[in-house]
Amino acid sequence: QVQQAESGGGSVQAGGSLRLSCAASSNTPHTYCRGWFRQAPGQEREQVASIFRTGGSYYASSVKGRFSISSDNFESTLYLQMDSLKPEDTAMYYCAEGCDSGSRVFGQGTQVTVSS
Repeated sequence: QVQQAESGGGSVQAGGSLRLSCAASSNTPHTYCRGWFRQAPGQEREQVASIFRTGGSYYASSVKGRFSISSDNFESTLYLQMDSLKPEDTAMYYCAEGCDSGSRVFGQGTQVTVSS
């Protein structure tokens, strides 16, 4: 079974950019929702951005206009382009598959740290 694998995290100064990547998993052909979530220390995991097999995307209000989610086609590598990064964007970022929160599958995560 091939699992999702995130990459591209790192440390950057405020105002900088990073691009996260998430390789598809063996489950990707069977899912209708793919997205990015993040979790900062002491906080709950939150949804950042998602795309849907039927088309369309979702962005959290905190990242709208700064982050962009994309994929060449729904089942290929998933990207999250993050621009104008802020210290409050610091978190572990997870790639996820699944529309239902109860059955959503997460990757191992990649750390993003933004310094002021």
